[in-house]
Amino acid sequence: MASLFDRLGQQQPVRTVELSQAQKLQPAQTLLTWLQRHWNKPIISEREIRIFGPRCCRDRETASASAEVLVRHNWLNPVSVRRRDSRAWEIIRRPVLNPTVATPVATVAGTGATHGVV
Repeated sequence: MASLFDRLGQQQPVRTVELSQAQKLQPAQTLLTWLQRHWNKPIISEREIRIFGPRCCRDRETASASAEVLVRHNWLNPVSVRRRDSRAWEIIRRPVLNPTVATPVATVAGTGATHGVV
């Protein structure tokens, strides 16, 4: 009969790759929720995210990484700015009650309009 320590040693770690993916999306999800609920302007800059945004996104690396995740998932569109060292995005608002970062986007045939699929 195996001892308790032998049985504990045989178990594999629980899906560390999936946990790290979820951890990477968490600040982006927090930023998306904050943008949809609290930010009323159509455009937001990286500086505004760092000053007014959720606390988890107030450092430079997290703010830019979260915004890039939202760009990849079509929640933000980059816009041109006057200064070379700043970045800004147009917020894409969709009629979705609880938006998630990974919400698939379907295009309405013939119109070019998009809507989130829940």
